[in-house]
Amino acid sequence: MLNTLRDITQAVASAHSLETALEVLVSSTKAAMETQCCSVYILEQQELVLSATDGLEKSAVGRVRMPLTQGLVGLAAEREEAVNLADARLHPRFKLFPEVAEEEYRAFLAVPIIYQKAVVGVIVVQQASARQFSEGEEAFLMTLAAQLAMAIRGLKQKAQVSSLHQQILFQGTSASSGIAIAHAFVLGGEISLEQPDIRCEDIVLESNRLVAAMGRCKEAIGALSQRFDREQDEEVASIFNALQLLLDDASLGGEYAREVLLGWEAESAVSRVSLRYIQQFLAMEDPYLKERASDIRDLGQKVLRQLIEPERLELEPDKPVILVTKEADATMLAEFPRQKLAGIVTELGGVNSHAAILARALGVPAITGVEQLLSADIDQKLLVVNASRGQLMVSPSPAIVSEYRSLISAQKALQRQYAQELTLPSVMLDGKRIRLYLNAGLLSGVASEIAEGADGIGLYRTEIPFMLQQRFPSESEQVKVYQQVLSAASGRPVVMRTLDVGGDKPLPYFPIKEDNPFLGWRGIRLSLDHPELFLVQLRAMLQAGAEGKQLSILLPMVSNLDEIDQALAYLEQAHVELKNDVNSNIKMPRIGIMLEVPAMLYQLDEVAKRVDFVSVGSNDLTQYLLAVDRNNPRVSSLFDSYHPGILRALHQARLDCEYHHLDISICGELAGEPMGAILLVAMGYHQLSMNQGSLARINYLLRRVSGEDLAQLLAQALSLSNGFQVRELVKEYLTLQGLVTILN
Repeated sequence: MLNTLRDITQAVASAHSLETALEVLVSSTKAAMETQCCSVYILEQQELVLSATDGLEKSAVGRVRMPLTQGLVGLAAEREEAVNLADARLHPRFKLFPEVAEEEYRAFLAVPIIYQKAVVGVIVVQQASARQFSEGEEAFLMTLAAQLAMAIRGLKQKAQVSSLHQQILFQGTSASSGIAIAHAFVLGGEISLEQPDIRCEDIVLESNRLVAAMGRCKEAIGALSQRFDREQDEEVASIFNALQLLLDDASLGGEYAREVLLGWEAESAVSRVSLRYIQQFLAMEDPYLKERASDIRDLGQKVLRQLIEPERLELEPDKPVILVTKEADATMLAEFPRQKLAGIVTELGGVNSHAAILARALGVPAITGVEQLLSADIDQKLLVVNASRGQLMVSPSPAIVSEYRSLISAQKALQRQYAQELTLPSVMLDGKRIRLYLNAGLLSGVASEIAEGADGIGLYRTEIPFMLQQRFPSESEQVKVYQQVLSAASGRPVVMRTLDVGGDKPLPYFPIKEDNPFLGWRGIRLSLDHPELFLVQLRAMLQAGAEGKQLSILLPMVSNLDEIDQALAYLEQAHVELKNDVNSNIKMPRIGIMLEVPAMLYQLDEVAKRVDFVSVGSNDLTQYLLAVDRNNPRVSSLFDSYHPGILRALHQARLDCEYHHLDISICGELAGEPMGAILLVAMGYHQLSMNQGSLARINYLLRRVSGEDLAQLLAQALSLSNGFQVRELVKEYLTLQGLVTILN
């Protein structure tokens, strides 16, 4: 039964159109369950539409529609559970549609197809004889529906996007607010294996194109193979080795070449050979040989990508685009030409991944978790990204584009209004001074950012320069970078965090493969395991800070007191080495830890005896307190920094630090959000660090609120049940203060 489920799922998922997928589904399911009829209804605008059938009248497909409140199919969708009847005609919700010719069927089993709490459609099996479908049959159909939900939803969206005259709306999660209008630039999208059959005029030219493409493909696969060889992952490495062998003259590579010699263009040749062999392997009975069809498809798509988009990152100058990709890492965004990046849309990644944080730092609108996007044909189509609402519009109407251009103009006007006060200190109506610091990572632009109103750098992410290298930077290279950052701050405080890689921040030259990287080898854990790297970084920081008091050092991902003690011992060692070898006047900087592992919330008394300050990383602290992977779009709705439990933890941490005379600040994303900033200030946080794009807005907001009002607001917020209620409460407060537009 498992093999049957897998075969049906793979066949549906590999289909290139919704119509084909549903036809495969009904015929395969009918055969597997040995029933007389199988049909699929797809939900469209709150109506269930008969979309494929094997057993009912074919002419009824697309014509029969029913609201959720009607019929047994509607009952399954409405209740979101299976409906299993021995004789459907006896049920009061039974409704006969004469055009489908189903009067002969009595036994009825309908199962809803649900994806992320939303009904996508219903799959139905029927038989003429009156009998109850067994528990095993019902379980099989439910399992099949669950496995196929994502694929059917994705194919449905793809079918919609293929219609050039229909505006399509995709929903994701806002990662960096703002609006962008530009054409799509799909990086790493699906290359269709079904290329048109086109005869070539120059066989030699096409042969050379094919050879060059296969050569690049071999190099790319070889690099992957070597990487996994180094990691001693033999199973994965063997997959890439097998793909390389398929490119040999004695295998598919030779078949591609012979097809070109028969007069076909290179793309057509690869497509024709691949489809021919895939069909042959799928027809085989042996399960192992049948699986090899996926290898042929994979290789064909890799070669086609080298033929179709070999140098995809070479963009036309002065043409901003919206980057559409499966998952954007920090390195990709850092290397992408900023002037050409209008927006970012990804299938994977969470709103607090470091790629999303970098997008906010760059001021680029970004949406994550837009599933099945790469399977849609949207490359070079006009897009509107409304990142504030997590919406992506494909091929919008001129009226929609005009409306959003007006919104962009209005937002720019608000930004200019905020910027007019940026040089003024952040002082609340009751005279309380709030220090606003900058979160920074990229060296470029730091000087101008600091000049625009920040009280200093509250978090300098040293891992970003590491990510942009092809090796670990040397001590002298690090000293130079850190000196430039300190110089750009013009005497104002700078907090430098030691190397924080792992999790969603891999180094290309130091890959870390873990099942659960966010609970794994990252932050201070990695540094302490590699003292040779840690000491180099500490010496570089100390030399850059030299004799001044400008520098503070921050230790990430601290989960126990021993880690603090070990790190302090290495810092002392680095200091002694420099005093002996370089400069005896080098001062010890202030030392702090990131407060992001929940256990440390309960040891602040001991922390205060060891370090000078703590800086709250609200992103990871929220992730660990709520047990939610902040990069996983499937649970992104559960990641909520406004959860009353999170707010209470932040409030208690501030009170405990005050009691133990421990300086506390916050550098997580919450500090740069208007709602978050006023709640944090109400708790007593007087040092907020944020991305440059948030500084003017937060400064403008805090200059118009008073501590007394915020204290009452906080008391109400901490007594609420969930994050939604908290946000509604704060929104109501901002509305009463005439400040609600600051949320746009």
